[in-house]
Amino acid sequence: MAEEIFDLVVIGAGPGGYVAAIRAAQLGMTVAVVEKRGTLGGVCLNEGCIPSKALLDSSELFHLAGHRFSAHGIEVAPPTLNLGQMMARKDDVVKKLTDGVTYLFKKNKIRSVNGTARLAGSEAGGVHKVEVQGAQGGEQILAKKVLLATGSDAVELPSLPFDGEAVVSAREALSFGKVPEHLLVVGGGYIGLELGSVWLRLGAQVTVVEMLPRLIAGSDGQVAEALLRSLKKQGMRFLLGGKVAGVEKREGALLARVEVEGAVQEISCDKVLVAVGRRPLTEGLGLEELGVALGKGRVQVNEEYQTSVPGIYAIGDLIAGPMLAHKAMEEGAVCVERMRGEPSQVDYGCVPGVCYTWPEAASVGKTEDALKEEGIPYKSGKYNFMGNGRAKCMDETEGFVKVLSDAEGTRLLGVHIFGPRASDMIVEAVTVMSFGGSSEDIALIMHAHPTLSEAMKEAALDVDKRAIHG
Repeated sequence: MAEEIFDLVVIGAGPGGYVAAIRAAQLGMTVAVVEKRGTLGGVCLNEGCIPSKALLDSSELFHLAGHRFSAHGIEVAPPTLNLGQMMARKDDVVKKLTDGVTYLFKKNKIRSVNGTARLAGSEAGGVHKVEVQGAQGGEQILAKKVLLATGSDAVELPSLPFDGEAVVSAREALSFGKVPEHLLVVGGGYIGLELGSVWLRLGAQVTVVEMLPRLIAGSDGQVAEALLRSLKKQGMRFLLGGKVAGVEKREGALLARVEVEGAVQEISCDKVLVAVGRRPLTEGLGLEELGVALGKGRVQVNEEYQTSVPGIYAIGDLIAGPMLAHKAMEEGAVCVERMRGEPSQVDYGCVPGVCYTWPEAASVGKTEDALKEEGIPYKSGKYNFMGNGRAKCMDETEGFVKVLSDAEGTRLLGVHIFGPRASDMIVEAVTVMSFGGSSEDIALIMHAHPTLSEAMKEAALDVDKRAIHG
């Protein structure tokens, strides 16, 4: 019996890979997915997006019970933390979602292969060979096309090598067995601030060391400044413009040497979370041997997401652009649709970014700094949640919505939100921008009252100084 030749083999079952596999199956392709992890879903479902949000929600409820319920007339005894139960809930959320991906694979007749994959060249007729080494031994899978979706891993600093105990990545910081007395976070980006928020709410002292003079690089300056003020008010300490030169254990304590403006100070802590970025996972795939072109550590692809080797494709964190799960998902679907001749494309100007602190920070499109640097004329409108009825009812009035329009008012250039449920609100801006809409389009849309989204309408009206409630 001839060996089966799949239409597509996907290497990696993270958000990009599993979405690509399901979409390919929907389009009639025979698909196999190789994943080295024991469960599907990649970093996002197993040790990233999902478990971190589960802990963020649980820790926020713990904080509300201890500090905010009384203002609503809810009198409760000071809450006590059952960290084991909180972690068990987080793990249950993860399991249900990873099991869901397994179900979707079965539903769509996708073959799932557990093991480590490596490209092994091609046979006559352009059929690609993928060697898989798993717990049960090795096998070879043949496919007409191969999609690389192996994602990324945490960047390790030479001065702060991971040991899995004292110096950790986000993976370990999602599963601490007890609340750290003092957590030192290296990196003021999304991951560091989100996990720092989790442990701060649960009782840890948290200090963030960021090399740049501001948080969440590339975000709107006013949003970054508002977030800094908010987190300071919550008790988080910051050392901006600083770097950690190293750590050492001394008399049972962990001492970090932090350099700020030429001065060195020692900070005693019991955990160091290094969250300075992520690197594409390209090692061991056999890319160099096959001649797949790389640039600055990323796989080079064309508009079809095809690499320099015909029939080999790549998406997600492996290629240029922000390392975001939703970006990888869109690329996965578009990639296989283009394999089938459909004119699909990803609108890279409309990729939203979210920092899931509380309040949340969310944005899409250009920032004011970028518009100024590029010399693009623009108008801006802003509305504070302090004037929003629903925010008042929720007792969540911190923050604002900022809308950026071209000078003629014909096109929406960017929207930046710092406030409650910003992650859910940003989709309206993404939608309008995706359809080439304007701030006036948002201003003309009827928004339900009372809702947080009315702040978006007011900010859009403010572009032409027509805000009703501001």
